[in-house]
Amino acid sequence: MLDPDVVIYNVMFKGYSQNGEHKEVISLFGKMMEFHIKPSCCTFPMILKSCGKLVALCEARELFDLTSERDVVLWNTMISGYIEIGDMETAHKLFDNMPHKDTMSWNTILNGYANNGKIKACEELFEVMPKRNIFSWNILICAYAKLGRFFEVLTTFQRMLSEAEVLPDNATLVTVSLACARLGALDLGMWLHIYAQRIGYEGNIQVENALMDMYAKCGHIENAMYVFKGLVKRDLVSWNTIIGGLAMHGHASEALVLFDQMKNGRVQPDGVSFLGVLCACTHIGLVEEGLTYFQSMADYSVNPQIEHYGCLIDLYARSGHLTEALNIVKMMPMEADTVIWACLLGASRIYKNAAIAEIALEQLMKLEPGNPAYYLILSNMHGEAGEWKTVPKLKLAMRDTRFRKMPGCSMIEIHDKVVEFYSMDQRHCETEEIYVCLRSLSKLMHSLEFRPEDMELE
Repeated sequence: MLDPDVVIYNVMFKGYSQNGEHKEVISLFGKMMEFHIKPSCCTFPMILKSCGKLVALCEARELFDLTSERDVVLWNTMISGYIEIGDMETAHKLFDNMPHKDTMSWNTILNGYANNGKIKACEELFEVMPKRNIFSWNILICAYAKLGRFFEVLTTFQRMLSEAEVLPDNATLVTVSLACARLGALDLGMWLHIYAQRIGYEGNIQVENALMDMYAKCGHIENAMYVFKGLVKRDLVSWNTIIGGLAMHGHASEALVLFDQMKNGRVQPDGVSFLGVLCACTHIGLVEEGLTYFQSMADYSVNPQIEHYGCLIDLYARSGHLTEALNIVKMMPMEADTVIWACLLGASRIYKNAAIAEIALEQLMKLEPGNPAYYLILSNMHGEAGEWKTVPKLKLAMRDTRFRKMPGCSMIEIHDKVVEFYSMDQRHCETEEIYVCLRSLSKLMHSLEFRPEDMELE
């Protein structure tokens, strides 16, 4: 084209940018300047975005400062450039200098703090926002989820429902469902399922997959199957979620049947699919079948990861094939981790194989030298074998680690809220009443000569 105008240049900029060819964008912009073609308001955001992708922020800032007409899109683009390199201080200064800020501007800087792990600054900015939309709430909720602060995910979601005039979208529902799964908040998860259907998300595959995962992880595999059977369309995540859920809860045969159905439906399995299948084989001791599934991964171009080797080793170890399990450890293309060695140590105790237990313990001490739990297992093994001379040495070694055991944490769901507590915990606002109740129960148990160990488990 002999005489391209700014519209043609903008089309070219957009094409290059969408294909990730940011150097071509900058080069073409240089030619545009040589021909003295005046950029339009649509030009600068694309140029700044490409500068940001190329980490050429100095050049981008010079261009930004020379621009006389700077609209809110241009400001947001420049701020995003600083956020991408983690320079939140400069990004916030630029944000403060903006003459006119819209909700997207606030969300841009809010998301910057969230992505850079600065949750305190994210919370403070969120509280002073003049107006919030669903993206504002999602940014904060997702920030909590990334940090594993699932209590805050639920409280923020509940606050959104009570304060905001916005409805959750699929991203909100998926994240809250994840929080319910991690906290075991089944009642709230079931309410979320009904609520999602009521606001029009029934049939949304992302939300349905998340709900299925929540039910499986909360131990309600029947509801997970109900969701799965009701799916109009199933993707790989749907199949992986239900296969993994069934395997985890001991429904191994059903998991393997579904795996075959998935393949027959021409859905290509991935690494997660095979993890579920290997887990299922482990639960019912299908050693040969498990090895066959493991070897078939190559047929689907799936490279076994340490998790797959761990499942295979666990399968052999649980079935008493400890020598074969150890041989798999030796031929693995990667170093075994504490999970694999602990698996071998535990199986060695069950099958009273002190030789392999010693090998596993030696490796565990290299990986976690301060953990006395492994000494305790080996000490118990020697005690059970009547080798009492070895026990005092192991007890002494265990004491020398000076390891302090972290208290166990339990959680209970009350009135759609999840409460966590530790042994001898004093943090709850009704602590005094709780301990009065516990003492009363204890007295009642003693008066009835009740012993928990005498209970028959169904």
